Amino acid sequence: MGNRPDELRALLDSVAQQDGDPVEVVVVGNGSPVPDVPEGVRTVELPENLGIPGGRNVGIESFGPGGRDVDVLLFLDDDGLLPRHDTAALCREAFAADPALGIISFRIADPDTGVTQRRHVPRLRAADPMRSSRVTTFLGGANAVRTKVFADVGGLPDEFFYAHEETDLAWRALDAGWMIDYRSDMVLHHPTTAPSRHAVYHRMVARNRVWLARRNLPAPLVPVYLGVWLLLTLARRPSGPALRAWLGGFREGWTTPCGPRRPMKWRTVWRLTRLGRPPVI
Repeated sequence: MGNRPDELRALLDSVAQQDGDPVEVVVVGNGSPVPDVPEGVRTVELPENLGIPGGRNVGIESFGPGGRDVDVLLFLDDDGLLPRHDTAALCREAFAADPALGIISFRIADPDTGVTQRRHVPRLRAADPMRSSRVTTFLGGANAVRTKVFADVGGLPDEFFYAHEETDLAWRALDAGWMIDYRSDMVLHHPTTAPSRHAVYHRMVARNRVWLARRNLPAPLVPVYLGVWLLLTLARRPSGPALRAWLGGFREGWTTPCGPRRPMKWRTVWRLTRLGRPPVI
C-alpha cells in the first residue's frame, strides 16, 4: 500500500541476500505509488486498490501469462523479512524433490519473540508450529507457488478482495492433484498483529466464507460447512458491532455473485479429510 517504505526496503534486502541464483522481484503498488526500490527491482503501480488477490494476480502476470516465464513465484508481505539466507534455496530443493508439490506455506514468526501465532499454522492441529506437514491451505503473505498450478487452475479470485482467497486457490489446486506443504524451516519474520484490526475484517471474512463454499464445495456440503462456521462464530461471542458486520457479510455472500462454480470432486473431499481438515470446518 506504499505506507511502509522502510519495511519494504528491509524485505527487498533480505531477498537480495538469498543464497544461489538471484531472485527476480516485482513490487506492486496496489493503488499507491511505489517507494524507492533498489536497482533491478521492477515495479507496477496500479491506479486503484484491486485488493490482495487482484494485486497479487497483477504480480503473477508480470512474469508472463500465468507467471509461465518462471517456475516458482514467492509472495511476501511488504512488512515481512526473510531472516535466513537459504529460504529460496530450500524452496528450489523442495519443488525439485517432489513433482506433486504445488504450494509451500512458510512459517510466520514474530521478529522479537520468535513466536508463531496459532492462526499462522494452516492446519487444525496447530499446537506445534515447528512441525512441518502436508496441509490443505496456506498463508497468503508468506508462500511459494509452482507456476504450473496457475496454468492448471487459474489465479487468485479477484472478487474476494481480502480474506480466504488462499483457501479458494488451495482447494482448486488440491482438486487438480497438487499437494501443499507447511514448512517450519522456511521462515518469514512479521510483527504480531490481530486480523480484526481491519475495519472490514468481519464483513469480508463472512462474505468470502460463503463465496468459498458456493464456488468450491459439492452441494450437500455447502450448508454443513457454513452452518458449522455460523455456530463457531457465535460461540466465540464477538462484540455487537463485529457480529452485525459478520452477519451482514454472511447475507451478502448469499445475495451477490461469487464467480464461477466448480465443485470439487468427492475424492478431493476425502483427500482433505485424510489430510486432517475435512471441508466442513
